[in-house]
Amino acid sequence: MAATGGKPVTITDVQTILTAPEGIRLVVVKVLTSEPGLYGLGCATFTQRALAVATAIEQYLKPFAIGRDVDRIEDFYQAAYVSSYWRSGPVLNNALSGLDQALWDIKGKRANMPVYQLLGGKCREAAPVYVHASGRDAVEVEDRARAFMEQGFRHIRCQVAIPGLTTYGSRGEATVPALNPAQTRTWEPGPYVRTAPRLFEHLRTTLGDEVELLHDVHERIPPSDGLWLARALEPYRLFFLEDLFAPEDADYFRLARQQSATPLAMGELFVNQAEYAPLIRERLIDFIRVHISDIGGFSMARKLAAFCEFMGVRTAWHGPGDVSPVGHAANLHLDLATPNFGIQELSLMSDKLCELFPGAPEVREGALWANERPGWGIDIDEALAARYPYPEQPGNGYWPEIRRLDGTVIRP
Repeated sequence: MAATGGKPVTITDVQTILTAPEGIRLVVVKVLTSEPGLYGLGCATFTQRALAVATAIEQYLKPFAIGRDVDRIEDFYQAAYVSSYWRSGPVLNNALSGLDQALWDIKGKRANMPVYQLLGGKCREAAPVYVHASGRDAVEVEDRARAFMEQGFRHIRCQVAIPGLTTYGSRGEATVPALNPAQTRTWEPGPYVRTAPRLFEHLRTTLGDEVELLHDVHERIPPSDGLWLARALEPYRLFFLEDLFAPEDADYFRLARQQSATPLAMGELFVNQAEYAPLIRERLIDFIRVHISDIGGFSMARKLAAFCEFMGVRTAWHGPGDVSPVGHAANLHLDLATPNFGIQELSLMSDKLCELFPGAPEVREGALWANERPGWGIDIDEALAARYPYPEQPGNGYWPEIRRLDGTVIRP
């Protein structure tokens, strides 16, 4: 399909929309075209470095993109990917993702089809999601999990507080002398490693075997503790155990695979193929958990999903609150067309978010459902977005500082 006169439809402008309706810094890219009224949306959200991404888009990718044929998505991706010479970093990957996703949105609109149809059509009617249940103790986690089960959710990630400490999903009160004590959070691996198995023993006893339970270590423990924890959780048959090791310790997945049958999910912090391809090729993980915009966008994610299919690895794309609804829509369209789909993470979208992003995917019966509109099926109310400017945050929104009780900085 060409524009009037046989000329290709081209990119005429690239706009960066910065908005924070829930206090989380979102980055949405709008690509305008030479066809009147035709534009596309993409997610470029890297909330801890949102302004760096916006600068990369406005100062570098925008002039690179203007005038290019909107139909040549793969060509644009390849050219833009190497245009900075150094590549595979999260700032430039997110910037590229914003334009890449917007071009797929445009492609769907020009074909008058939802994007999932361009990938071969649906493999399923909707994408089951998992939600997050946290609590001060095992009983409170159980209560919150039951509330989700009553709403139809059957996959629940469970996290429990460690008294006096900050574990993932719960903040403690202990402090340590540090450069920035007001912002410092404290953590110790020992109490956490001893507590996590007791949590899941309680949940399996009280909730039964029908609900699928998940847990996120968030890479905060030494690898030897991770090996022990994977074995200790095996009796409770988790759907998956996430981020057992940091990316820098990925070689330990070989030992974990040899020693435990607990399903493993990994990838939230990966930004390039050299990090995740070996784990998939050697079948050392069961679920790939990348943040789609952090690896460069929809084009790269669909290739990754196909690679995983041949290796028996299922998808579980990152989907927390710092993915915009546009990003959730992109996740969903890939979920619907991917044979080796596993589960989709979801941070439930508020009425405010749905008003700002009309056409956002809907949650029903524990699953995410797409509408049948062309492209992603989602739009943005730019006037409303402007009413939610970025909030002032310490350090311009950096990841919270976390230290052990002796003051040692830990990851992440």
